[in-house]
Amino acid sequence: MSKIEKALRRARNDKSLVVVPGGQAVPTSAGGSKDLTAAAETNVNLHRREAATASIARMREPSPRERSELLSRNIILPESAENGTVQAFREIRTKILQRTHGRNCVVMVTSVSGRAGASFVASNLGVAFAFDAGKTALVVDCNLRNPGLQKLFSDPALPGLTDYLESSNMDMAEIIHPVGIERLRVIPAGQKREVPSEYFTSGRMRELLNTLRQRYVERFIIIDAPPMSDTADTQILAEMCDYILLVVPYGKATMTQVDSCIKALEAKKLLGTVFNNEPVLPRFDWNEIVIAPLRFVRDRLTWLGTTIVHAVRKR
Repeated sequence: MSKIEKALRRARNDKSLVVVPGGQAVPTSAGGSKDLTAAAETNVNLHRREAATASIARMREPSPRERSELLSRNIILPESAENGTVQAFREIRTKILQRTHGRNCVVMVTSVSGRAGASFVASNLGVAFAFDAGKTALVVDCNLRNPGLQKLFSDPALPGLTDYLESSNMDMAEIIHPVGIERLRVIPAGQKREVPSEYFTSGRMRELLNTLRQRYVERFIIIDAPPMSDTADTQILAEMCDYILLVVPYGKATMTQVDSCIKALEAKKLLGTVFNNEPVLPRFDWNEIVIAPLRFVRDRLTWLGTTIVHAVRKR
């Protein structure tokens, strides 16, 4: 046994050794141990950043989608910074980053009822994360009964989540697809969608999410989940997620329904509610609404006064 091996064994027996990722052994006893531990952590973080940079580079889009095509699919654009919808998604993204201190996480997007816009929120939240050149996003379509992310694909027959969960031989990379948006990837629902709950309770589903979270440290995972009316499926997914967003269709859900959904979700995971299709009040242009009519009245009064004067003079 070499001197190095003996030293390592002695350090382990004394419990003065911490093994950090990368196979680096750092003594934690007195005499500069804190400096060595900090140096090791810095080295690990550097390796992670390098891996994240390489991962982001691989997600470049040689043929990004046209602006008009994205707009037709209700996808937000980074250049529309003044748009209220874009601002709303940026704000949601910022709040998630504040909550996680910048670390990646799994966010489930569900809704009070069907057709409330959960897919719209999930896809655009993923796009909002992809706006940041230092982050990537993956949106997973788990609404197996009514998938809503097919609009992002030109080929509806692409393998997806259920295909992966049913086939132990399928690699994870086969179900992650580009959609023509820089730093964004999507896992579609898949071709076979008979009993959703059985898919979600499988160990392969949990393993998939854990692998995605750990392998891509810069990637935020957004789950497009079934509505709360599909309680069993939603509850199973909620257990595997870090945070939850509840989508409420504006004017189409009662406070009782919203309150019931909130109580059914774990309080510490609930980030908040998103009101979808909230009516936008018209912006008042005071020049057009007030000043212009006043000028019109003034001009009419001037014309009328001139006419009366001329009429009097004619007499």
